[in-house]
Amino acid sequence: MSLAIFENLRYEKKDQVALITISRPKLLNALNAPTMQELNRALQAVRDDDDVRVAILTGEGEKAFVAGADINEFTSLGAGAAEALSLRGQAVFSLVENCGKPVIAAVNGFALGGGCELALACTFRIASENARFGQPETKLGIIPGYGGSQRLPRLIGKGRALQIILTGDMIKADEALRIGLVNEVVAFAELLPRAEALARKIIANGPLSTRYCLNAVNQGSDMTLAEGLAHEAALFGLCFSTADKNEGTSAFLEKRAPKFKGV
Repeated sequence: MSLAIFENLRYEKKDQVALITISRPKLLNALNAPTMQELNRALQAVRDDDDVRVAILTGEGEKAFVAGADINEFTSLGAGAAEALSLRGQAVFSLVENCGKPVIAAVNGFALGGGCELALACTFRIASENARFGQPETKLGIIPGYGGSQRLPRLIGKGRALQIILTGDMIKADEALRIGLVNEVVAFAELLPRAEALARKIIANGPLSTRYCLNAVNQGSDMTLAEGLAHEAALFGLCFSTADKNEGTSAFLEKRAPKFKGV
């Protein structure tokens, strides 16, 4: 296992899985500027390390995944500085979504405000039974600023998203599962083992095809159906230029496990 040194998070790598743990437990893992900078560095490491196939993102302790942004940083901001802060946060969360590797959110406890937005940027979300989700920004007289107003309705639909955003109410893990905000709910003790098991399933498949699937879905979501289908066809064709495609089809026909090399 390798361990990169950060102040506000832990970055551990083992067997092609990077585990990123936001670690400010006394502040319920709230996202301040230094933490966001470190998260950006960690995600760049995931993107650039060919030995990392999947990342798991979680929070320290049992109480919180990320309970939100650090509100102390908001008190002196003017309009221009607040817009710049939003754009910086959106850029970090866009890297979560578009780093070319699956990022699994293992949501333990509160995922509120920026924490909910961080989970939304992940490829999919596994929640512990004590997880709570919400976008309470309207209670502060502001709106979600790190992508919540855009990703949440795309994931669960406009009406449900607006109810969560406009009321500022928290929803429990079982309700998050019912409306499609999370993929699975497990006991807290099973959260990381389940995320790791899913990571292993992904790692067993072709690394290039995994990357192209992410690209097809993420880019295609912003296209018309016709544009998305053309994009899918181009990526499908690209797969056929790879050695991994030859290995995968040969292994299937020979009834053996494939040995993908990412080329």
